[in-house]
Amino acid sequence: MRQNKTRTGPVALAVSAFVAMGVFGGTNANAQDWFPYSVESWNPPFNMESPRKSIDYTPLERASKPWEICVSFPHMKDAYWLGVNYGVASEAERLGVKMQLVEAGGYTELNTQISQIEDCVAAGADAVVIGAISFDGLNNLVSEIRGKGIPVIDVINGMSSSELSAKSLVSFGEMGGKAGEFLAQKHPGGEKVKVAWFPGPAGAGWVEAGNTGFIEGVQGSAIEVVDTKYGDTGKEAQSALVEDALETYPDLDYIAGTAVTAEAAIPILRSRGLEGDVKVVSYYFTPGVDRGIQRGQILAAPTDSTVIQGRIAIDQAVRILENKDYHKHVGPALYVVTTDNHGDFDKTSTLAPDGFKPVFRVE
Repeated sequence: MRQNKTRTGPVALAVSAFVAMGVFGGTNANAQDWFPYSVESWNPPFNMESPRKSIDYTPLERASKPWEICVSFPHMKDAYWLGVNYGVASEAERLGVKMQLVEAGGYTELNTQISQIEDCVAAGADAVVIGAISFDGLNNLVSEIRGKGIPVIDVINGMSSSELSAKSLVSFGEMGGKAGEFLAQKHPGGEKVKVAWFPGPAGAGWVEAGNTGFIEGVQGSAIEVVDTKYGDTGKEAQSALVEDALETYPDLDYIAGTAVTAEAAIPILRSRGLEGDVKVVSYYFTPGVDRGIQRGQILAAPTDSTVIQGRIAIDQAVRILENKDYHKHVGPALYVVTTDNHGDFDKTSTLAPDGFKPVFRVE
């Protein structure tokens, strides 16, 4: 589906991970064929309700100097963020800039994320790219960093600060909405169809948006959301929530939720003999979801082209540092991958290459 082409101290932890994984060696990093890429640009920026237009995004050929860019993620627990990691690392390599990645360890670790970013800035970061744990919880930090004249790019998850320099992200409300609409189209009316819904960790901006979008997407259909279960996007946490839902609702028809929920549900349904009886839908995309769709174990998932979001965030940072023109708020166009169209899906927009390991440092 090539239609899209034409998320002991913290620094010591990151350094130890860097030593373990090695400096990014450029595997697939210098590929020039990811652009131009079809994205949507919001104007006025930073408001998902603003008018938008489709543009073809083309990054800089090369940075003028090896800028130091700090990238902060909520965690690296699942392959979704591995895709973003590949995007930021490979684009930093292609542009010729340095990158330091820190990850906080989970959506409960807001204070860790804040302290890691503070350490990055103190160590001399020229720009900061943040996949935020909290929609509102980093606003004071963003204000402090911007006060030092350092650009801050919001990637993947979303923040409410008006002082951000740029956003490279999509509407998770629309992601949830597309998953809900997929179910609503399958069951527009008639007998009620029971769905357990797992939007992710409570309080995260992308989760609240995704939840709103999903609920709106199923309105007016036969879909009945019998339970909404929030939880961290670790496999163990989501597995426990799925098990609980199946115990509580033995007549469940669907499990819908995060990619980790979908991945966790597959072996649980198999062990209970419920494959085919309880169907699975994800509202974002990972390698596990990709395999699940290919095998018919997951019906569908919208993709937000995570690799591209990471690439664009790095390019935005460099453009700002070099006083070049830049799009202040962009995100890849969304589309839904299903068992029917999976063969046409361009994985390079969304998934890290097979065998890619986390990269915490690009020199």
